[in-house]
Amino acid sequence: MSMLVTADKDFGEMIFRQGQLNAGGVVLLRLAGLSAEKKADIVSSVFQDHETALFQAFSVISPGQVRIRSKA
Repeated sequence: MSMLVTADKDFGEMIFRQGQLNAGGVVLLRLAGLSAEKKADIVSSVFQDHETALFQAFSVISPGQVRIRSKA
């Protein structure tokens, strides 16, 4: 399965809305100002906690918050 992880809001939404990732999802990172290590920790934790929900969804990862919007 494919999963797009990006920090580019416009690109992520465009790909999701146009159905370019039919079997995957889009994860938008809103983690500006954090160290690479902290970003990696947050993203890893989200993928472990929400593994199946991230597919077929547009998700936004922010410090202390995860929003998952299903494609359905």
